Amino acid sequence: MKDNQYSTKYALIYSALVSIILLAPLFYYMVYMKNIHAIQNKLLLKEKSLLIVKAMQEYDQNDDYFEYPRFKTFESGLYDERFQPIFTLLHSPIKYFKDGYYLDDKEAYLIVKLPKGRYFEASYLVLHNTLSYAAVYEKVLLILFSIVILVFILSVYFLKTFARPFRKMNKQLDNFIKDSMHEINTPLSIINVNIDLYNRKNEQNKYMQRMKAAAKVLSNIYNDMDYLIKHERLNHEKKELDITHFLKERIEYFSEVAAMKNIIINSNITTCGTIYMNDKQLQRLIDNNISNAIKYSYENSEIDIALYMKDEKCHLAFKDYGMGIEKVEKIFSRYYREDTSKGGFGIGLNIVKSIIKHENIEIKIESNLKQGSLFLYIFPHNPYKKL
Repeated sequence: MKDNQYSTKYALIYSALVSIILLAPLFYYMVYMKNIHAIQNKLLLKEKSLLIVKAMQEYDQNDDYFEYPRFKTFESGLYDERFQPIFTLLHSPIKYFKDGYYLDDKEAYLIVKLPKGRYFEASYLVLHNTLSYAAVYEKVLLILFSIVILVFILSVYFLKTFARPFRKMNKQLDNFIKDSMHEINTPLSIINVNIDLYNRKNEQNKYMQRMKAAAKVLSNIYNDMDYLIKHERLNHEKKELDITHFLKERIEYFSEVAAMKNIIINSNITTCGTIYMNDKQLQRLIDNNISNAIKYSYENSEIDIALYMKDEKCHLAFKDYGMGIEKVEKIFSRYYREDTSKGGFGIGLNIVKSIIKHENIEIKIESNLKQGSLFLYIFPHNPYKKL
């Protein structure tokens, strides 16, 4: 994973956790602000009630009519002792029958007791309005959003700052591995070339065969490491490949490695057309399966490799008669090895998993302890064409 993706991912996780932690205090803050808003509304209703009372006090009974005060966001009315309306602008009946301030969800009521017989024979002045908490919610959301943004920015900054020495170390390690891989490849190529030259001029002997087989094992490990280092940085271009011819070449390549353990590779290869795939990825898939089959087979045993068409799909099978697999679900995990005495780094099948996942290749595995394993790969119908 790239550094920026790493920083962004964990900054988002950290920001989400901080936001969840802050939900409780923000909730209580919201409740507190709603209470403050309700108190402010109570004071506002009292202010409006005083305006209405003042208007009634200033009314001259010699006037023809009394213009009752009206407000856009408030409703009010005059009621007698039994809370029967004398004059009211309220559209719904009141629910409370005692002076005081009442809050029913968002509906607020202020009931003011009036002096008896003074204001149009009214005993109570009732005011009503509907509270809106939109401003409170907006403020809370703004605070939460601001905190999340601030925490996210600080998280990214600190993660990048703390990761800087590790990035530098990883870069040095990557450069060391790349240089080491290059240095390994050069002598490995020289060994292979000189063995081939020796075999051409002299009779083959078992020592040279063992050296050649060992060099091929090292070469396979090198190719795995090289693929693992480069596959995320490179664009693996696909092309049409004759899988039949390709498979035969890889079997021939590993024949000397199998001969070291007196293992016979039986191949049943039929025409399977072409597949549309990257050649390096196909090689890693085939090489790792053959290499593992040899590695985990008993000496003086056999390996069966088959290529055939079934249900208009290309099937590629590798079967060994070796020790088998105890934990099939773990074999594709990177660095996992069931038998550490067999060597290797436990990356081969992990590479295979990434390739088949990317190419939508189906896999079926059958394994019995001390009897052997079968790996069957079923290529999708669309990517290949018949020859």
